[in-house]
This record gives sequence, structure tokens and C-alpha cells, in this order.
Amino acid sequence: MEAHRLAKDDAFRTEPWSPISGAERRQFPGLSYFAPDERWRVNAALTRLKEGRAFEMATSTGEPRLQLRYGRLDLATPEGPASLFAYRDAADAQGMAHAGDGPLFLPFRDLTSGQQTYGAGRYLDLVEVASDTIEVDFNLAYSPYCAYSEAYSCPLPPAENWLKIAVRAGERSFGAP
Repeated sequence: MEAHRLAKDDAFRTEPWSPISGAERRQFPGLSYFAPDERWRVNAALTRLKEGRAFEMATSTGEPRLQLRYGRLDLATPEGPASLFAYRDAADAQGMAHAGDGPLFLPFRDLTSGQQTYGAGRYLDLVEVASDTIEVDFNLAYSPYCAYSEAYSCPLPPAENWLKIAVRAGERSFGAP
């Protein structure tokens, strides 16, 4: 986990694609994270949706992004039970018929949003599996690029992915101590 976080900080500091502005990069101290906590690495029961119809997910800039509701994840967290939906970009999903063909997108908000973490929510990228159980590691939760710059258009977690628990794992607000 530590190596992953250091590599991300280094990339944000040095790579031309970094969402951190050039002026900020020179003094970029690194991102702020909750301490890694194995309790936030959970297995979720995955219920694939047979009718994953495309819908327009709102974004930070108002440009809707076409997504497919892929499946429901039911999980037990350190704060109690939770349910979330995983999505797949509708454009990327065309022609993908088998498990493992592409990533699943898990945007969420929780009770830390706007307090300890980015107000609009955070993201997780999941690797699709053939089984009905999928690992969800909230220690890998990250802020979208629009948390660092208004130049980005970021999907906003739908209300169905607003958790009534505090997920104290993963990335904290940009600039947080």
C-alpha cells in the first residue's frame, strides 16, 4: 500500500498528465490518506443485473456520461452493512461479453465526503471476476481529478451510491494534513 501511494505521489509531482497545476507541483508534499486498515478490504456479494440499461450519470461539468449499471454489491463494512452499484462505461462495454473484459467503476459518497474527503465523492476501480464474490478494498479509494482542478469533468456518484456510513479508508481531501 505504501509503495502504491508513494508512486502516485511521485507521478502527480512529475508526470505531464498530472492534475496538479505546474505551480503547485513544485511544492507538492504528496496526497493525504487514512492509515491503511485491513478491515476496509472486504468481499462483496455481487449480483449481476440482467438488464443493465444505459443511463446518464451526472458529471462535475454538467456533461452527462453514459454508464451501464452492471451489478449490485452487498458488503459488510467495519461501520455496518452497505450496498453499492458498480458501473461500466457504456461506450467501453460494447462487445464485452465475458468476465474480466474490462474494469468496473464504483463511485461513492459517504459520511466523510465534504469533511475529511472530497465533497463530491471518491472512486474505486474493480477487476471484474467470474464468481459472485468480488473484493472491494476501500484503502484504494481515490479522489477524482476534478478534486485537484476544475479543468476535468468527473462523474458524480448517483444517490444509490451514497453511503450512510463513514468510510475512513483511502485518499483524504487534497491539502488535508
